[in-house]
Amino acid sequence: MRRTAFAATGVVLALGLAACGGSSGGPSSETAKAPTDPSTVKGTITVLTNRTDQVQDGTLKRYAAAFNAIYPQVKVKFQGLTDYEGDVRIRLNSKNYGDVLSIPNSVPLQQYPTFFAPLGPAADLSKTYDFTDHATVGGQVYGIANIGTANGFVYNKAVWKQAGVTEWPTTPQQFIDDLKAIKARTGATPYYTNYHDGWPLTNWGNALGSPSCDPAASDKLADTKEPWAPGQDLNVVDSLLYDTVHDKLSEADPNTTNWEGSKALLGTGKVATMWLGSWAVVQMRDAAKKAGQNPDDIGFMPFPAQKDGHFCSVVRPDYQYAVNVHSGNKPAARAWLDWYINRSGDAQAALSISSVKGTALPADLKPFQDAGVRFIHLTNDRTAEVDEIDKASEIGINNQDYPQHIVDVARGAAGGDKDGVFEDLDKKWSDAQGAR
Repeated sequence: MRRTAFAATGVVLALGLAACGGSSGGPSSETAKAPTDPSTVKGTITVLTNRTDQVQDGTLKRYAAAFNAIYPQVKVKFQGLTDYEGDVRIRLNSKNYGDVLSIPNSVPLQQYPTFFAPLGPAADLSKTYDFTDHATVGGQVYGIANIGTANGFVYNKAVWKQAGVTEWPTTPQQFIDDLKAIKARTGATPYYTNYHDGWPLTNWGNALGSPSCDPAASDKLADTKEPWAPGQDLNVVDSLLYDTVHDKLSEADPNTTNWEGSKALLGTGKVATMWLGSWAVVQMRDAAKKAGQNPDDIGFMPFPAQKDGHFCSVVRPDYQYAVNVHSGNKPAARAWLDWYINRSGDAQAALSISSVKGTALPADLKPFQDAGVRFIHLTNDRTAEVDEIDKASEIGINNQDYPQHIVDVARGAAGGDKDGVFEDLDKKWSDAQGAR
């Protein structure tokens, strides 16, 4: 029954996006141009954001005040969405999805022109920003990332040390053994899935490329018949998630997890480890500080696999910011987007990799540099093909249902076993390839 429900989710998403495209009257070629004279820009815009913490603590309000010093006639409203992916996916079936928003992971690249206004030629914007190739269709850029993020495990170094572990694990099995030591020797939950909110689990897909250290790992999915076969990156990555849960090294009841609460859990040492992007480090350190703990206890480690003696961490764009193709105030929306990425200082405050070319790496990635971790930028030449196969397969590699299903099988909440899950995924993928 669970496999049927899993497949059905992809069908609903595909139909939803198709319906939205049809109702919008087709892609618009109107560019959301960067305004040259702030005094001429006016109106009210709504910004959708997954950063509910920045809404609650007043950070975005402060950003808006600084923005208004340059654009005094623009009023910026924020809508913080806890289930950002789910809520925006539904809103995309209408024209009402804000003026500025982060592009949901569920939207295929080729459908960007249906939902978002072009921001300018890739040949121009790629000179200023990294990662523009991830949002380029037909030579036009439809989204600009604020930050790039390295992928790894955010962990509480004090807890790992208490368990007797002071070196990064170099293999998946060593990682599992380390989690077992944490369970045996400390009072901490070794790993926290953040299953309930869902979207944090999608980050597991961002480990693709780390085990193999292959920049073409994603593009190769277009030709790989069995991406979950032994030795393949997706097998290595998803096996680690499965084994962690199956060996009871994660929270007792995934349905009770809470993203905002997880920050304090890791910051205070009640949870030892979470797989996230480097952007999360500063949030966990802030949580530790608020709880009276040492923020320096929060560290970041690469995926436990090496190639030729080196760890590799895939650097990807975080959410890419876009302008709603239906926005009636595109100049103001573009003004906010540009100001936020270039002048707000948000990337630096988050200790993240700025997408603006030439910006220095943040301090939280210095241990990666010192250890010789290789930063991998995945090629993006065949993304449209991979998206097409993914959609036809109804797997949803970038959606939360796929890793949640792995967790469900691993914890016994759904039938089957790891080999069966991977065989099913491989069949769906190869069948979708053959149907093209």
